[in-house]
Amino acid sequence: MPLDVIASALGVQVPAGAAGISVTGVSLNSRAVEPGDLYLALPGASRHGAEFAGQAVAAGAVAILSDDDGARRLAADATNSVPVLAVREPRAAVGPLSALVYRSQPAGEASPALFGVTGTNGKTTTTYFINSLLRALGKTPGLIGTIEILAGAEAIPSLLTTPESPDVHALLALMRERGLDAASMEVSSHAISYRRVDGVMFDVAGFTNLTQDHLDLHGSMEEYFRTKAELFTPGRCRRAVVIVDDEWGRTLAAEASVPVTRLSLASGPDASGSAADWVLASSSPRGLGSAFVLRHRDGVELRARTALPGDFNIANAALATIMVLESGVGLDPLQAALDSGDPFAVAVPGRMQLVSDEPAAVVDFAHNPDALARALEAVRSREEGSRVIVVFGATGQRDQGKRPTMGAIAARLSDVVIISDDDPHDEDAAAIRAEVLAGAVAAKEEEQLDCEIIESFPRDVAIRKAVELATEKDTILVAGRGHEVWQEVKGVNLALDDREELKAALTARGFRVPADERIES
Repeated sequence: MPLDVIASALGVQVPAGAAGISVTGVSLNSRAVEPGDLYLALPGASRHGAEFAGQAVAAGAVAILSDDDGARRLAADATNSVPVLAVREPRAAVGPLSALVYRSQPAGEASPALFGVTGTNGKTTTTYFINSLLRALGKTPGLIGTIEILAGAEAIPSLLTTPESPDVHALLALMRERGLDAASMEVSSHAISYRRVDGVMFDVAGFTNLTQDHLDLHGSMEEYFRTKAELFTPGRCRRAVVIVDDEWGRTLAAEASVPVTRLSLASGPDASGSAADWVLASSSPRGLGSAFVLRHRDGVELRARTALPGDFNIANAALATIMVLESGVGLDPLQAALDSGDPFAVAVPGRMQLVSDEPAAVVDFAHNPDALARALEAVRSREEGSRVIVVFGATGQRDQGKRPTMGAIAARLSDVVIISDDDPHDEDAAAIRAEVLAGAVAAKEEEQLDCEIIESFPRDVAIRKAVELATEKDTILVAGRGHEVWQEVKGVNLALDDREELKAALTARGFRVPADERIES
């Protein structure tokens, strides 16, 4: 794209003689610049991106976009050899500019149908379910998420729940060029706050739930909700599907300025079914998972099943189903895909991932109070004499208020509580454990709970301890890290995969670990 077209879109003048320069990409990172890129030199928390302009130009950047301060710095740099565009708020320009350069969703041209899922828990599983359901419908979908990015057959490791804005638009453009039919994306509150999805239009946005998390960023649940709610506006999505089983979901459905389909999975006197368009009509156990029926207010029904345990995975599967329906897929082909494709039997790495059967050993990403409670309730066996043994911790430098709450939840819902380390980051690991331990001990004493509480570290030792204590009847839940394979301690990444540690400990004790890690349906 010619630089003068970019300058015009930004409402600024292009430097003399630079109008015809061709821009072929956009980069926020000087170390990731490719030849032909426009380097975005933005102010950071401690350093300004203009300081790295020389590195970007050496890598092939043909122009630089910055704020007034950055432009002044570059004007004073006699070594700078490329034109500089200055705008007052460059961060606000990144998304629309990336959409323009990459032509990620050009008006009037076919682009993949785009699904965005937000909420505190369930985003990853729901996007995997959408992706699997689309494949069952004969489509070729893409995926942008926490665990991986799929563009056609190509898998790209993901470092953030949502990549930076230029990467998102580049990926959407790549998917469009490869002829993909659709794509699903996790949309975190960080992604919205840090403008990583600016300039992206979702065909259908979905909302799972809202529970305590990320208050270190947002400060309050109200602010956390308001950030999430920004996704459900005409500039970001065309229509929405919202689970209305908590007060936040009901508020969102009432306030959203786009067409909303309401979905309720709740039952009992507090159920929101009367206000919902789709409700959970029935559910029953099916293997580790469930079979369930969704009913529309006009009486139409959809039958589905999921291989993942827990009522929350019924909710994730139901949300995926209705989001795909709202994208324009007909009821009959959707039901045929649900019947023949068994799309919700897909294994989601680190999300209720079954490692062994006897004892039942499960790894899950549950890292906040609500997710931990749901996971513990889901793995509780009905077999007499069976115990739940949980290994978990809390992340350093994140929302400290949830630590004692998680300890108390573990004490209430487990028979053996093993408190260990998660990712301490730069915080003292012992201090983090102490806060979690205090919550567990207080709940045990005040509520006279019959559970055993153990502090064990490092984490691999804690996992081995859980396996040493387990019998074939028991269930072991290792919670908090899911698919992650590195543990950050004082700036050092240590190799640690809960799944591998759990398999090794089980094998060492003589328990059988199936070679096939897929969840049985």
